[in-house]
Formats: sequence, structure tokens, C-alpha cells
Amino acid sequence: MAINQQQGKNCIRLVPIFNHLDSDTMNKIFEKVSHMQYEKGEYLYQAGDMSDHLYVVHSGLIRVSRIKSNGKEHLVRFLGPGDFTGEWSLFHPGKAHEDYAEVIKKSQICQLSQEDFQDLIIEYPEISLKIMTELTHRLDQSERQTTQISNEQVGTRLALFLADLVEAEGEDGEADVVLPMSRKDIASYLGTTPETISRKFKQLEIEELITQQKGSHIHIHDVDELIFYSE
Repeated sequence: MAINQQQGKNCIRLVPIFNHLDSDTMNKIFEKVSHMQYEKGEYLYQAGDMSDHLYVVHSGLIRVSRIKSNGKEHLVRFLGPGDFTGEWSLFHPGKAHEDYAEVIKKSQICQLSQEDFQDLIIEYPEISLKIMTELTHRLDQSERQTTQISNEQVGTRLALFLADLVEAEGEDGEADVVLPMSRKDIASYLGTTPETISRKFKQLEIEELITQQKGSHIHIHDVDELIFYSE
């Protein structure tokens, strides 16, 4: 479903790969972008699709996953406001997507075609630099995730995952965080099972590192202790 013009303009102004540009340039981009609303359960694309768009999240939450050779699902990442996906098809024309991009919460998306995207990065090369910066960040995250799965015990992985969610901590080292995904998805992301994740949450609580509160809220008693926790 298409969203209104003002929402579309806000999408362009807010996302990091565009918001460094001047107002006139963003208005030019707005003319090339389609602005859509997706409902929970819909997909931006699925494995095998030949979609040739860049999708930028204005609001909502997108879950990107992949089916491994053994048939099991692997969670790749979650995308929130300002994040983007679909770059695979832009940089590999003629090749199908390998991932699934599922809408977890009703989302407003800016969509830009391959042809228009290429025209923009030729005219405004700083856009490509922003995208390269983000892709480098993703690669770093992926390498860290792979290293942790290979070398760290599940409890340590979970502790570091929770510590990474902290945006601000109090003078006493305490912090409150909200889990950005279900515990089943955390298990997939950390390379383990939901049952194991449940046990490790309980273990961290027994050791008085965290308190599990209502819903997805977690209270961390000491961020530094959580960072250096070793199972």
C-alpha cells in the first residue's frame, strides 16, 4: 500500500544514506523513490525473487534470514528505521535473492529501483560511500558473530549480546535494555537452540548479572561484569 507524500519525504530525510544531502537533492531523490507500507507477515522479497530494488526502512522492523544447506533457518539480521536491504540485487544484476526479508512489524519502506539507484550514485558519489560504510560495518558484525560462535560458550555469547544492546548506563553501572527480537531468534542469531538460550538467561539471573522483567525488558546489574563474563 502506498503511503502519503509527507511520510515519503520524512523517509528520505531520516535515513542515514540520504540525510547528509541538501534539501534540493533529497527532493530529487524523493521523485525517484516509491513509498510503500507493508503489513506484518508480508515479505519485501524472498529467496529466488529477482527484485531489483533497494529497500530503506522508514519505520517498523524487518527480519532477514537465510535457509542453510542443512535446511535450518539462520537469522542474518534485523532492520529498523534507517537501515536498508536489497543491495545484493543492485550489485549483482540478474541474480536472485538468497535471503528472506520478512516484515515483523507494520513497516513504511522507501523503494528505489536499480536504474535510479545507479543514476543517483553517479551524480552523488557520497551516497555510495555511506553504503560502503554500512556494508563494512555489517561485515565486521558478521565476522564477530562467526568468531563468537566458533570460540565462545553460549552463556558468554549471550552476555556479550546483551551488553551490546546497552545505549546508556547509570553511574552505578546498571542499565535497562529491551530485547530487539524473540528469544527464538536470539537463539538462531547466536547459533544455538531456544532451550539452551532459556537456560542461559536463567543462569545469568542466578548469578545476579541480570533480572528478567516483564515482556522483553532486561535489567543489567553491572554492564562491565556482563562484558567480562566467562561461562
